[in-house]
Amino acid sequence: MKIIPIGDAGDERLRDYRDLTDGKLRRLLEPAGGLYLAESSKVIARSLAAGHRPRSVLLQQKWLPDIEPLLEGHDVPVYLAEPGVLEELTGFAMHRGALASFHRPAPLDIPTLLASARRIVVLEDIVDHTNVGAVFRAVAGLGADAVLISPGCADPLYRRSVRVSMGTVLQVPWARLESWPAGLDQLRDAGFTVAALALDDRAVGLDEFAADPPERVAILLGTEGDGLSRRALSTADVTVTIPMSGGVDSLNVAAASAVALWALRVA
Repeated sequence: MKIIPIGDAGDERLRDYRDLTDGKLRRLLEPAGGLYLAESSKVIARSLAAGHRPRSVLLQQKWLPDIEPLLEGHDVPVYLAEPGVLEELTGFAMHRGALASFHRPAPLDIPTLLASARRIVVLEDIVDHTNVGAVFRAVAGLGADAVLISPGCADPLYRRSVRVSMGTVLQVPWARLESWPAGLDQLRDAGFTVAALALDDRAVGLDEFAADPPERVAILLGTEGDGLSRRALSTADVTVTIPMSGGVDSLNVAAASAVALWALRVA
């Protein structure tokens, strides 16, 4: 660990952290640059526990005692700066102690990811990073095995997704399907029943489906506004709906994932 004081927000050594509030820029920069950002000592600890390699750390002096034990044995620069410099650099006031830049892990092989799984979640074009992070937290907390995402889905390793998930995106196995919805055929080949969560007159209720569920289930969830596309629905093996009351027809996609995972949990 090398502690390096920084006084200039324009320092090129800090380029990983520049303009973090510009979502469009970061979505282009981070995957292409092979990096992701972890925010707070808890999330940084989870990144390290997952075996991910840090590139650097950025923080105020007062947070250094929290970070030093985590970085023992890691030869990485730790940049220290005053709050004003940090806000000018990142675009927001850093209240969570520290930011760390990590090398992205290598993509997981989908057949290997599915080999021993029994419950997975598949996301079609979820573009809200908050929802992506919340789904991953539900997957981790309710004991599902993995997440697959469509080509148009938001990046689970985007800073907001990682933060909302409380770092669980770093422990839940996930992969991005290269084709959609044709990629769902890989699930059937692995013995999964693809259950689309959607409003449909032909849908079976979740309680009925969960009463005698298939051995291996992939829960398919769609976008925040329009739900699943017709193409995705047409490839599902069954359509399932969550019975609602009070004049409400559906739940937020992250809440729906949690309800379905609880109902279909493996004993």
